[in-house]
Amino acid sequence: MSNHLTLTDRSLIEKYLAQGYSLSEIAVRLSRHVSTISREIQANRKFLYYDDGQDYCIKSVSCRKHHVLTEGECHYCRDFCKQCVRHDCTKHCPEFISSRCPKLSKPPYVCMDCKEKPECKRNHAYYSANMAHDASQVRLHRSRQHPHTSVVERAQIRDILAPLLHKGQSVNHILANHGDEIGVSERTIYNYIERGAFRIRNSDLPEKVRYRKRKASTAPSKKVYRNRLGRDFDSYLVYMKSHPNTRVVEMDTVIGKKDGTRKVLLTLIFADKGFMPVFLLPDATQKSVISVLDHLTRVLGIETFRTLFPVILTDNGSEFKDAHRIEHAPNGERRTRVFYCDPQASWQKPHVERNHHLIRNILPKGTSFRLLTEEDAHAITCHINSFSKERFDNKTPMELMMNDPESKKMLDAMKYTLIPPDDVCLRPALLKKDR
Repeated sequence: MSNHLTLTDRSLIEKYLAQGYSLSEIAVRLSRHVSTISREIQANRKFLYYDDGQDYCIKSVSCRKHHVLTEGECHYCRDFCKQCVRHDCTKHCPEFISSRCPKLSKPPYVCMDCKEKPECKRNHAYYSANMAHDASQVRLHRSRQHPHTSVVERAQIRDILAPLLHKGQSVNHILANHGDEIGVSERTIYNYIERGAFRIRNSDLPEKVRYRKRKASTAPSKKVYRNRLGRDFDSYLVYMKSHPNTRVVEMDTVIGKKDGTRKVLLTLIFADKGFMPVFLLPDATQKSVISVLDHLTRVLGIETFRTLFPVILTDNGSEFKDAHRIEHAPNGERRTRVFYCDPQASWQKPHVERNHHLIRNILPKGTSFRLLTEEDAHAITCHINSFSKERFDNKTPMELMMNDPESKKMLDAMKYTLIPPDDVCLRPALLKKDR
C-alpha cells in the first residue's frame, strides 16, 4: 500500500467527518494510523473566512467603537478602533470575542459535525477531499523541485565529485569510497547534476552517454567453419550444462585508428570476477594471440593456467581461428577448451564487450595505437581493475582476485597492483603523464 493518501482515501475522510466519526474510527476504516488522519486534516483543512494565523473579533464587521483607550492621543482620535494601526484593540476591548474556536484545536479539528454551527459566529473550518488532494500534490511537487542540501553542503559534495569525475571515475565508484563524506544517494547526485546544482555537466559523467539507434538484429550466419566443429556456441552451452561450476574467460581484441599501425589490444575477462588483463599485440594475427597464451602458460605453470582458463569463449575473428594451438601448450598438453560465439552475435560474450567501454574511456575510438607500449597496457589493466563494481558489492576486480589464492598467482606473476581509489584515472590523461 502506498504511503501517500489517495483521492479515494480523502473522499472517505470527508464523508466520515460529516457523519461524525472519530479520528480513531476513520483510521480503522482506512487501515491507517490515527496520527496520519490527524495530520492530514490539520494540514489540509480550510477556514471559512481567513487563515492567516491572527486572532480577530467576531464583531469586527459591524463594530463602531471609539476610544477603547482613553489615554493620551486616543482621547481625541475620531477613527474606529478596529482601524487603528498604533494599538491592537482586541487586547483592550472588554467586549472582544475571539473568532478562534477552542474546539478546532482538538479532534476532529473541523466543524463539519458541530451542533453549534448554525448559530456560531466564529471562524469555521471544513475539510474538502478535492482541495486537500490538490494541495497535497502541489506540496509533493515543490518538495522535489529543489535540492534539500544547503549551499555549503553542495559545495563540499562538488569539491569531492568534480576532480574524480574528471579522472573518468563513475558516480558509483566515488560513492563506494566517499559515501560517508557525500551523504546522499547515487540517484540524488544524478538529479542534482541534472538541475545544475554542482556545476557538473552530463558530459563529465562516463556512464551518461547517448547511444545511436541500434540496427535491427539479423539472424546469425549458419556457415560452418572447420575450427568451429564441436566448438560452436551450442556446444558451449552443452558443455557448461554438464560442467556448471566451470570458470569462463571471454576473449576479444580492441583496435585503434587505421593509420598504418597494426597494433591491437588483446583482452581476457574473468566473467566471475570482472577482472580483465589487457595485452598489447604487434598485430591481429593468430601468432600474436598464441604468443600471449604461451607466455601466460610459462609464467603461471600449466596447472595454474588450467585452473584460471578452463574455458575460453571468443568470437570468429581471424586471429582466434587456430583453435588447436589455443587449446594446447607448445609441448602438446591440453591447457584449455575454446568455444566460439555465433557470427554477428557479440552479445553472447557480454562481459568483455561491456568492459571495453572502460578502455574506450582511456583510448576513444579514432585514437591511434602507434605510440602504445606494454607499460601502457599494464597501466590500463591496473586502473580499470581498480574500479569499484556495483554488481560485486562495490568491490574492485583486483580485490576479488587477491582474495583467491589461485587468481593471486596471476597478479603476482604479471605484477598487477591495486590503484588507490582516488588515483584511478579512466581518461586519456592516464597515458599522457609520461609523454
